[in-house]
This record gives sequence, C-alpha cells and structure tokens, in this order.
Amino acid sequence: MAVDVVDQLLDLCKDVPIYVYHEIVHNKHVVQRFVDRGAKFVESLEEVPAGSIVVFSAHGVSPAIREQAKARNLTAVDATCPLVTKVHSEAIRYARQGYQILLIGHADHQEIVGTRGEAPEATQVVESPEDIPTLQIKDPDKLVYLTQTTLSTDDAAVIIDALKRAFPNIKEPPGSDICYATTNRQHAVRKIAPECDVVLVVGSKNSSNSVRLTEISRNVGVPAYLLDDVTELREEWFAHVAGGAAAATVLVTAGASAPEDLVAEICRRLLMHYPGTLEQRDVIPEDVEFALPATLKRLMREHGIDPDGRKIRVGNWAITAEAYGATPLTISAGR
Repeated sequence: MAVDVVDQLLDLCKDVPIYVYHEIVHNKHVVQRFVDRGAKFVESLEEVPAGSIVVFSAHGVSPAIREQAKARNLTAVDATCPLVTKVHSEAIRYARQGYQILLIGHADHQEIVGTRGEAPEATQVVESPEDIPTLQIKDPDKLVYLTQTTLSTDDAAVIIDALKRAFPNIKEPPGSDICYATTNRQHAVRKIAPECDVVLVVGSKNSSNSVRLTEISRNVGVPAYLLDDVTELREEWFAHVAGGAAAATVLVTAGASAPEDLVAEICRRLLMHYPGTLEQRDVIPEDVEFALPATLKRLMREHGIDPDGRKIRVGNWAITAEAYGATPLTISAGR
C-alpha cells in the first residue's frame, strides 16, 4: 500500500518534489527505484522545505513528527500501514485507561519509535525476556502488552510467555498485532521448509520480517540465506545440497515488501543453472484492500482525478512460464 501511494504521487505531482520520511519500506530496490524517479528520502523533517509534500513511511511516525510537519506547513501523506495504525490506536486507548504498556519489539526500529511516541510516559520496550527484571512496574494488575507488527510469531511467543509468567494478570490486545502478511509468510516457511534442502529469502538486511523468515527456517533445521537480488546468489549454498544431485529442493520466498520481479529473476537464474521444475505453493490465500490516504485523495481531486471508489488491492499472484522464462513449469496453486 505504501509503495503504491508513493508511485501514485510521483505520477500525480510531476512538477514538485516528493519527500519521503524514512525508507518507505525496508527494501533497497524499492527505495532506489523511487530515487531514480525523483523521490527524495530524508531522515529529518528539517530537510524538507516548508510547504512541500512529505510521505510518512509504512512504519508510522509519532505524534511529535506529525506536529512538526504541521508546523512546517507540509502536506503530509500518511502511508502508515493500517495494521501499524491499529497498534498506535491500541497504545493511545490503553494509556488513557491508565495501563502501563509493555511494547514488544526492537527499540531502534522505526515502527517501535513511532508507537512508543503515542504514549511515551506509559510505554516500556521489551526486546527479550532478559529485559523483564529491569521493568519499572507501578501496578502489575494494570499492564498490557503490544507487539511490533513484523516480529516472528515464535520470538514474540517466547517474550509473551515470559511476561505472563512474571505478570499473570497482564492484559492481551484484542487481536494479534503481528501483520497478516508477516504471519502468512512465516507460516508458509515453517510448513514448507522441512520439505526442502535450502531456503532463499528475497529481502533487504534491514527488513525485520525478511530476517525473521531466515531465522524460522534455521529453527527447523534448514539452511537459509537472505539476498537482495540475483547478484547475491552463491553456488556454494547449493554445493552441499543432496551431494549436488538434481533432486535438490530449494524454497524461494520473500519479505513482504520485496518486488515480484526480483523473485522472478532468481527463479529464472536457478532454472538456467540447475534444470528442474518450478512449483508454486499458496499456503494461505490473501485478498486484502486498503483505502487511499485522505491527503492523497485530496491531491487527486486537485488534479482533476476522482478518487472515489479507488482502493489498493493486495492478493496472491500466479506465476507463469512467461514471467520466469521457464520450461518445463509445474504450477500447484491452492495447495
């Protein structure tokens, strides 16, 4: 959704620069492609000229950043993932009810920085069970935990279990905070990796959900490698696989923000060098729609475009022989 927002803005506002606060998503190819089209990525709003258009990344921002944008008369287009916004709303609600919030995640991750900013006095970050003894708890019966959306469900469960042992009356959020795209990919790797000899995860090193996929594969005993694109493939990753036999099975998956063409290029290269067949597994169907940000709708109207009824749809894609340049090709959809 966030990527599509920037894409539409660049098409819509060709005569003015588009600034993006932080990387729109944690994928270097996505960011570079937008840079090549003229987008300017900044780490401080002070870098954005007053009155300009600025996009808040998928990871969300704190209220202090929103106020700073307002003070600089910036046109802020909020591309925060709706699932992150849900966690922000939970933090606000629980803080107003007098709860202390234990926020599970990586303290320096932009999502955690933004969520913590909603209720800084009420929030403490928990990165591991080892952090629990140092928490400053006022009332153990007035606690709630929230989680970063891109965590591994396995890692989150370890911390949550430890918190429940330490604080038996800690409150849970009404639904899981971990995003469906992250959870679905993790579930797929957990299910399919044991059938494979090696796992390749397409994604950038600073992508939390991509890193988690490699960890899950390794946790079930299957070697896994994180790579940005086809140039990072290494023959030695496959040298020990089944003694180099043709029966070796490789699982290719990707982080939530990895472009499809990068996955396709890796599959093409594998089939060129290691002849075989390609099988698609759709473990969990995805069919999700996101509404356009309000500010983007306003800008579209100002440019004579009616945004009513427009939505951003995310769903499973079907691989084709043409896309991968591969024959023979075996597609097993819906398995």
